[in-house]
Amino acid sequence: METRSKILIIDDEDVVLDSCLLVFEGEDYEVATARDGGAGLALVPEFNPDLILVDLMMPGISGFDVLAQLRATDPTLVAIVITGYSTVGSAVEAMKQGAFDFLPKPFTPDELRMITRRGLEKRRLVLETIALRREREMLRENFSAIISHELRSPLSAVQQNLLGLAAELSGQLTEAQKERFERLKGRIGDLLGMIGTWLKAVSVPVAKIRESFTPVALPPAIAKAVETMQPHATRKAITIAEAVGEPLPPVLGDAGTLTEALVNLIGNAVKYTPAGGQVEVRARSEGGHVILEVADNGVGIAPEDLPHVFGDFYRAKSSAGSEAGAGLGLALTKRIVEAHAGTVAVASEVGKGTTFTIRLPAHGAATQSPAGTPSAASSTRDPGDQS
Repeated sequence: METRSKILIIDDEDVVLDSCLLVFEGEDYEVATARDGGAGLALVPEFNPDLILVDLMMPGISGFDVLAQLRATDPTLVAIVITGYSTVGSAVEAMKQGAFDFLPKPFTPDELRMITRRGLEKRRLVLETIALRREREMLRENFSAIISHELRSPLSAVQQNLLGLAAELSGQLTEAQKERFERLKGRIGDLLGMIGTWLKAVSVPVAKIRESFTPVALPPAIAKAVETMQPHATRKAITIAEAVGEPLPPVLGDAGTLTEALVNLIGNAVKYTPAGGQVEVRARSEGGHVILEVADNGVGIAPEDLPHVFGDFYRAKSSAGSEAGAGLGLALTKRIVEAHAGTVAVASEVGKGTTFTIRLPAHGAATQSPAGTPSAASSTRDPGDQS
């Protein structure tokens, strides 16, 4: 059963209060009134309104003060200011401070009804957005629990038993049987790795890494990321080139997660670059920021896919026929970069390649990296897969 919307009217003029009550009499609202700002604010926790109509010019606590305290109490409350024509400028200022709209005196019943409906619709949308955000977080937590307990634990047990069985039978297995055991172990290892990526991308609160931020030299992080992906690139005869043009200032952050972000981008670039291709990792300082790029000459991302590549589980159509991926690497990379107060962007052309650009604020932009080593990283990754 739906509850009735609650409206609180705060005005020191009886004629305004009476006219509002008369207009709302035929509507399905629950209405309360107060003749000054103090009384109105005292009613808020008890009445719990959805919308508040408040006069700006009142003795004692002004409408501006009421708005300020309402924002501090509950920023989801929708406030509409009532004002005379001579104070419309003040009403505009009130909107800059959080009021939803203003209603100049004298107003007609239809004007009051219309602005009230709009305000209540705004309130409904705000509350729905908050509820959806909470639901999404609960889904993340439940997904994490399911993946961890219902998938990872049994797979880990299978892997452990398989390793033990392979050791026990090592002297009795034929070469073909040993190869099958190795393939089984490899497949299970891949599944466990994918589950680990899922858990990181959908459940780990990456923002918590801010609590342990320290100045980080990026050249070692770049080198480690390249080293991590080098074996895969070698198997595909892909060259990973590092373009280091100048010393880089450090960034304030977490070396491990920054390396992981670069591994994701380089890994995707290698994944979607054909054999014999090239991936470039570049870095430079620019205007108080460090710019990292990963560029490839792979299959590219279609224009319709570009807006979605950073979404959870998204894989672009152009990835068909390429190596499989979980569609989470870019989502995780975006969270890591944003936790570092940075941005990540993508530019791509189908059939020619993709470039991902990370922009991070430099920590002491005029200084050199603690490692004293220049660093430049540029990366281009291909289709919308997030490995």
